[in-house]
Amino acid sequence: MALTRDRCLCLRKVEYSETSQIVTLFGREHGLMRLIAKGAHRRTKAGASKFDGGLDLLDLGDAVFSLRLEKDLATLTEWSLRDGHLELRSSLRALYLGQYAAELCGLLIEEHDPHPQLFDRLEQTLKDLATPRQEEVFLAFQLDLFREAGYLPDLSACANCRAPLTDRLTWSFSPSRSGIVCRECEGVAHDRIALDVRLLSMVGLILRLPRQNGSLLRLPRLTRHQTDPLNRIFAEHMQHTLGRRLRLLKHVLR
Repeated sequence: MALTRDRCLCLRKVEYSETSQIVTLFGREHGLMRLIAKGAHRRTKAGASKFDGGLDLLDLGDAVFSLRLEKDLATLTEWSLRDGHLELRSSLRALYLGQYAAELCGLLIEEHDPHPQLFDRLEQTLKDLATPRQEEVFLAFQLDLFREAGYLPDLSACANCRAPLTDRLTWSFSPSRSGIVCRECEGVAHDRIALDVRLLSMVGLILRLPRQNGSLLRLPRLTRHQTDPLNRIFAEHMQHTLGRRLRLLKHVLR
């Protein structure tokens, strides 16, 4: 059987047995893949292992696998670790944001649908989360992910009357309408969440920023006071759209 190689990020892992794992990998050229790594924890007498002792969440590595689209699980035959992102372990906030990014990717990206630019953004984001710019870096990646996957809500005009966003009005976000509603239309959105219009304008600014080598240029500095309300409305939007709870959300908004 022909083997394929790709650079991958580990988005999820499940211990299948004492020696094996089932993993969800995000490949740069192959997109989302579910694979079984038989004997991932097993080592030879010489101490070597073709899986480097097993995969961990958020690991970046070179994967060799046999990919058969008609099967639910492909077989991972070899894994060579490139970056374990150990710097994320020194900050609980950075670790939670990285794991939350992995959870969102696993839910929003279709299997075997390549997104090389999004892969590069995630790879760079995981590095940047270990810096003091973690809040704005995560928000920017989240917006890119929503836009790439087709889940970005409309934040430029009222979802009901289509009035354009303006600083002179009070605005709310409605998960059921996948967008914002103005003060005149808030009665039609019973699930509305009040939101500072300056944050909405900032989102529009970030979406227009130029990208280079997986990073955004001129990204403004933000604090949790600014990003938490946006993370909340995006989470409510995704939970309503997907019909399921996000596991890591309680840690991100704590």
